[in-house]
Amino acid sequence: MSLKKYLEDLEPAKREVLLGRETKDALHEAFAAKRVVHAGLLGTPVMKDAQQEAWAKVMAEPADARRQHAVYIHIPFCQTKCLYCSFFQNASRQSVEDEYIDDLLTEMKRDAQQKQLQTAVIDSVFIGGGTPTSLSPANAARLLQGIKECFHLAADCELTLEGRIHDLVPEKIETWLKYGVNRISLGVQSFDTSLRRRVGRIDTREEVLRRLQLLKSYGQDLTVIVDLIYGLPGQTKELWLEDIRTLMEADVDGMDLYQLNIFPGGDLDKALKTGRIPACADIAGQADLYIAARDYLLGEGVERLSLCHWRRHKRERSRYNTMAKTGAVVYPFGCGAGGNFAGLSFMQQRELAAYHRDIAAGRKPIMMMGHQVERRLQQAADTIIANLETGFVDFRKLCFMDSHFEELEMVLKLWQKRGLMAEDLGIYRLTKAGEFWYINLTQSLLECLQAAHAAQAVTAPAEEGETTADSLDAIIAEMMPEATADERSAIVRKIPMPVRMMLKRSSKEALQKMLAGLPPAMLKRMLGKAAL
Repeated sequence: MSLKKYLEDLEPAKREVLLGRETKDALHEAFAAKRVVHAGLLGTPVMKDAQQEAWAKVMAEPADARRQHAVYIHIPFCQTKCLYCSFFQNASRQSVEDEYIDDLLTEMKRDAQQKQLQTAVIDSVFIGGGTPTSLSPANAARLLQGIKECFHLAADCELTLEGRIHDLVPEKIETWLKYGVNRISLGVQSFDTSLRRRVGRIDTREEVLRRLQLLKSYGQDLTVIVDLIYGLPGQTKELWLEDIRTLMEADVDGMDLYQLNIFPGGDLDKALKTGRIPACADIAGQADLYIAARDYLLGEGVERLSLCHWRRHKRERSRYNTMAKTGAVVYPFGCGAGGNFAGLSFMQQRELAAYHRDIAAGRKPIMMMGHQVERRLQQAADTIIANLETGFVDFRKLCFMDSHFEELEMVLKLWQKRGLMAEDLGIYRLTKAGEFWYINLTQSLLECLQAAHAAQAVTAPAEEGETTADSLDAIIAEMMPEATADERSAIVRKIPMPVRMMLKRSSKEALQKMLAGLPPAMLKRMLGKAAL
């Protein structure tokens, strides 16, 4: 089935989610909502009983010298929980933290003995969370020393520590710098004291600025990044622009400007529904805040490295973020860490108890593992993600990679017509409206790419271990014997394209096992309302 046919067969509501809406106000109305937080494609899952063997196999192989390599380390602790956060996992307690660093070092040292890491040169290390700066100086020193001992760090390796303003005290700062941290990313979110306290931040505007000044006093070799969020409860355009101006005066090296996400059922969602806090900006209001900051920073001559990341000094390289979105290898360590290499993607155990059990048993603490999509498709997806992160799509390069991707032009032309893109000699550049909606455009274009790729393989013989559309239909028929052929077909059409491609490329045995093991609520979401 061609991409054109696939799009025509979509139900109107699904087509609107994928391609957006016909509107004269693209900035505010091109889509109903943000589609995803991070764009990407799903590959075939690796069953639980095969994950450790798969991990051991790829770790015994030499690193791919053609690619850049990064390490991601997760610290799942916070001193306090911010109202908007979906990443909070564990309150920080010294005894729990001590045990966790023991486990983390065990995991790092065990993997460092394998050929994969012995032959990999690490260009970037990112310690994220959670709140990594909440670690005691002693545990921070243990972890940072372990990084030096376990990994072959490039001479210009970027070593980022993520954290919060409240942890900027001399004892901690001096420990971080002594053991090699050269980039610190701080979640300020807003300088306004009332806004900060409304969402659970501790320090006043004056204290934030004082501690930033303290950090900057440690010298020019340290890169300092500040995150701000737009769309916070009660945040006006005037307050938002005052935050941007304050950030400029603070003389930090770079800044990330993030759109607020309200997660259904989360603390922020509950507080809004009960009226405990003022309303947040709706999607149209967020668009206005994004454009206000964009225009101000460009007017001030600030360099934009991506559509949400800006730098004021050349020492800010944003190496990890760039690498992670352009197909680099990322080795995961710690509870809740994610990564990918050797054609596999990983998500590690998110519960501390499960993580500890796996480490104690000598296992890699894997919660989920999957094969990435076919190499050619993954390369094209990486190209699209990297392009759109900086505001364009090189259609010519995609066609050069595979002539079947020419079908994507109908989608690009549609978005051009709707005011989201402007074309010049095969380069489709995002308009202001397109920049705001870029994550939707990225995810949708990836799904269309996958549909175009699948169309060329539909008549080819299935490889060993693969299923066809008929096999997927047969499995659904076994699960729901009361469903007619038309109803089963409707169910398949309702499954999102990335999930559908994953299912079709799984063996029938693996697919049955995977679906049978899913919680009922997850299976319901996957198969859609037509399955009920």
